[in-house]
Amino acid sequence: MSNPLLVDFTTPFETAPFDKITPDHFLPAIKAAISEAKQDIANIKSQELPTFENTIEALDASGKRLGIISGIFFNLNSAETNDEIQALAREISPLLTEHSNDILLDQELFQRVAQVFEIKETLKLSPEQTTLLEKTYKSFVRNGAKLDTEKAKELRQLDQSLAKASLQFGENVLAETNKYVHFVSEEKDLDGLPEGIKEAAAQIAEEKGKPGNWAFTLEYPSYIPAMTYAKNRELRKTLFMAFGTRCAKGDELDNQEIIKEILNLRHQRAKLLGYKSHADFVLEERMAKSPAQVMSFLDELLVKAKPKGKEEVAELAAYAQKLDGLDQLERWDFAYYSELLKKQKYEIDDELLRPFFQLEKAIDGVFLTAEKLYGITFTANPDIPVYHKDVTAYEAKDSNGNFLAVFYADFFPRPGKRNGAWMTSYRGQSLKNGQEVRPHVSIVCNFTKPTKSKPSLLTFNEVTTLFHEFGHALHGMMAKGSYESLSGTSVYWDFVELPSQIFENWCYEKECLDLFAKHYETGEKIPEDLIEKIKKAANFQQGYQTLRQLSFGLLDMAFHSQDPVQIQDVPAFEREIMEPTDLLPKVPGTVMSTSFGHIFQGGYAAGYYSYKWAEVLDADAFELFQEKGVFDQETAKSFVKNILSAGGTEHPSILYKRFRGREPKQDALLKRAGLISK
Repeated sequence: MSNPLLVDFTTPFETAPFDKITPDHFLPAIKAAISEAKQDIANIKSQELPTFENTIEALDASGKRLGIISGIFFNLNSAETNDEIQALAREISPLLTEHSNDILLDQELFQRVAQVFEIKETLKLSPEQTTLLEKTYKSFVRNGAKLDTEKAKELRQLDQSLAKASLQFGENVLAETNKYVHFVSEEKDLDGLPEGIKEAAAQIAEEKGKPGNWAFTLEYPSYIPAMTYAKNRELRKTLFMAFGTRCAKGDELDNQEIIKEILNLRHQRAKLLGYKSHADFVLEERMAKSPAQVMSFLDELLVKAKPKGKEEVAELAAYAQKLDGLDQLERWDFAYYSELLKKQKYEIDDELLRPFFQLEKAIDGVFLTAEKLYGITFTANPDIPVYHKDVTAYEAKDSNGNFLAVFYADFFPRPGKRNGAWMTSYRGQSLKNGQEVRPHVSIVCNFTKPTKSKPSLLTFNEVTTLFHEFGHALHGMMAKGSYESLSGTSVYWDFVELPSQIFENWCYEKECLDLFAKHYETGEKIPEDLIEKIKKAANFQQGYQTLRQLSFGLLDMAFHSQDPVQIQDVPAFEREIMEPTDLLPKVPGTVMSTSFGHIFQGGYAAGYYSYKWAEVLDADAFELFQEKGVFDQETAKSFVKNILSAGGTEHPSILYKRFRGREPKQDALLKRAGLISK
């Protein structure tokens, strides 16, 4: 029987044939696609005189099948994995690393690229073509094309080891998260928990074989509500300690040595390529340009946020003391008392809002917001195969009714899925022989599941997460370029969060909330006074939250901007770096680095600062929408043209200035966060 991954897909819009794929298809398909990609490279090298078309464009178009198959595989490894897929990942990952190195260390191929690069001024290229040429040339140089044979061999070994270590890190975090469950047998120990959360906990216990009990896991929809509402301080502490010690217990799932290995491999790689550190290597291709610029940016925000953060923690400690006689506010107390204080100050809490945010209505909300802004419409298409029954596939059309993209949505936690939320792509956008190839994008989240008596009702934080990931999806779906490597979210890492973070802003606007925020039982629109309270509460503890984000950014930069040989003790190093941002007592035994997937498994190494960097851009950009009207068509068209559709065709600074008419300013972010007066 033929391998469904190695024939042209006959599914709607040539989507992945999930209904026909089994794990044993992947390894032979990857190997065959690598051979095919090698033939593409051989064809490029067989051309006589290198030109932009036969070398640079041909290289961008090469290995397309391999890209599609590996995209399907690694997306499944994040969203629907199992032991078989994880074992395959350990085998497939080194093959792909080796193939990538085969291309980037191919001297004959590099010489062709270099020849085109040297005559670029004479070629009359468009800005997009110029960007592709420069990006292609740099990717060779930055990945060792100028190294001698011995050093090139060393680079290959480093890359293989890095690929394995990063996979192992992620597998350990998933395994540790999946294996933990805490059972509660007495209902009195659940005081403070809303009925819906208790029902969900009872459902988990039943699934885990202990009906009549309640169970809590380390998956966010279980862990976060318990930390936010449980009066039982011991329960909060137990869960906090389990969450805070993930992969740091000295057992077979411990990630401390893996962190040191990853850091050392990255540092060796950077040094081999002529850079002072991994951060110097990464930031050369970022808006921020250098570790010094990132540190200056983070330190500037730290100075502005710390006084406010201190005030907020002092206020909370005084409140907890007055309410319950609490002598020392601990980390496992923070979310609980914060929620109570927020309720007292703003007469609002998540449980008051949840009934207005039924998941299905919230999905309608992001669709309607996109339609009002950009004219896009979405229709569920049951003929498009999906990889799990919880996934829905949609057909997206533009304002003229033309096919725009396939959009997959996957919202609930399950054992084969890592925590958190992300956007991903199964196929990028490009032009092929003058015909447009439209993208297939997906968002994956871990939201509150429906229970036997209630539909999935989201917290407001989950609503903003939905809008955030959908903002990324819009960036992918609205791409309009010639080359896949410059299309959609293929932009500088510290620019990629702008489309996602700006989209969150609409969640706070009455005109947007009125589209979808309706009570799941009565159909009543969210009252205006609640919207006002949401807006007022938006700045609640922003000083503290800013410090928390800065602590992650500072830790990431500290890990990657120096020689990690001196990092002998990961928890001690983490404590030292995070000390300037810490406003609560340290908890012995806890460490966040060992589950910090963003930098040790995802792509945020030396880039975590980009969340804050992009917040400056998103606050500044949204200010224009507020001035003109949040659904102003002129501003929306400009945002599509200069940001969403443009992808990485030009430098982000140029694109941003075109949209905003000037350089970004920090003021809008500082005002929005209440760190300076309006």
